[in-house]
Amino acid sequence: MSAIELQGMSKIWGETTAVNDVSFSIDQGTFAVLLGPSGCGKSTSLRMISGLEEISKGSLFIGGEDATIASPADRNLSMVFQNYALFPHLNVEENILFGLKVRNTPKQLQKERLKKVAEQVGLEQLLDRKPAQLSGGQRQRVALARAIIAENPICLMDEPLSNLDAKLRHIMRVEIRALQQRLGMTVIYVTHDQAEAMSMADKVILMCDGKVEQEGTPEELYNKPATTFAAAFIGTPPMNLIDPVACGLDKKISQNQQDNFLIGIRPEDIVLSNENGLKAELISADYLGADTVVTAKIQDQEILVRTPGKVTITKPTSTRLQWPVKSVHVFDKSTGKRNDNIEVLPI
Repeated sequence: MSAIELQGMSKIWGETTAVNDVSFSIDQGTFAVLLGPSGCGKSTSLRMISGLEEISKGSLFIGGEDATIASPADRNLSMVFQNYALFPHLNVEENILFGLKVRNTPKQLQKERLKKVAEQVGLEQLLDRKPAQLSGGQRQRVALARAIIAENPICLMDEPLSNLDAKLRHIMRVEIRALQQRLGMTVIYVTHDQAEAMSMADKVILMCDGKVEQEGTPEELYNKPATTFAAAFIGTPPMNLIDPVACGLDKKISQNQQDNFLIGIRPEDIVLSNENGLKAELISADYLGADTVVTAKIQDQEILVRTPGKVTITKPTSTRLQWPVKSVHVFDKSTGKRNDNIEVLPI
C-alpha cells in the first residue's frame, strides 16, 4: 500500500491551471522530492496534499484512504515551511510542544517526546532560547522538531533550506536525510535545487508547467532523461542538446531522418583530444577548482565540456572532441521525447 497516491489531481484558479492531471504514488518510508523550476506546480501540489489548498479535480489517497476532501487535521501529516513559522515570543521548548498542547496531549507524554526529539535534532542545550537567539540552522532544527514530535508517519517539506547559506544547506541536507531514515518517515520534499534532489531522494518527481515530466530514482533521471527538459534540468552543467545537421553530425545517426532529432551529451562525457574526434574550437573556460567547464564550438553550435583540472584559454584554440557512443542520448526534435530506437555511430 502506498503512503501517498495522487490520481489525476489538478488545481484550477479561474482560467489558470496550476497543476494539471498529476498522478504518482509514494511508498511508505520513501524520501520523495518534487523538483522543478519556479511556477511548475510543485508547492501547489504539496499544499493540496496537506489540505491547505482544495483539490479542483482528481483524488488523493493517504494510507489507502480517500483524503480528497478531508480536513488538514484529519490527514495525519506534519509540515515544515520555508519560513520556519516559529512563534517569536515562545522559546524553543514551547515552539516544539505547541502542536501537542493544542491537541491536549498529556503533559507526561509531551515531556517524554520532547526529550527524545531534542536529542535527535541536537537542541537539548537550547530549549530555553527564543528564536531570535538562534542561528538559521538552529531555527530549522526547531521547525523539524516541531514536525516530528507529532509522530505522524508522513512529513511534507516546502523548500525548508532555501534561506540558508550553501555550507549550512549541505549540513542540513545530511541531517534531514539521516533523520528520515532513522525514523522511517515518508517525506515529500519540494525544491528547485537539483543538488538537494539528487543527494537526498529515493524518488524524484520532476515537474514542468503543472505536469509530471519524469519520475524515478536520481540515477534514472540522470542516466536516462525521458525528455529534453529533463536532460537540460538535471546535471551541472546541463546536458548539451546538439542539432546533428547544424554540427555536421548527421552522418553519425544511421537514419534518413537526421533533421528530426537532437542528440544529447553530458559535458562530463566529452573528452578534449589533439588527435582524433570532431574538429572544434575552444572559446572560454570557467575554472571551478577540481575541474573546468570549457565552452567549445562545433561549427556554429556552442557546447560545454567538463574536464578535470585547470584549463586556461586566452584565445580561440583548435581542438578535437570525443565521446563514447554509450553516452549519447537521442531525442525527437518536435516532441522533445527520448528515442532509444535510433542507432548512433561512433565519433
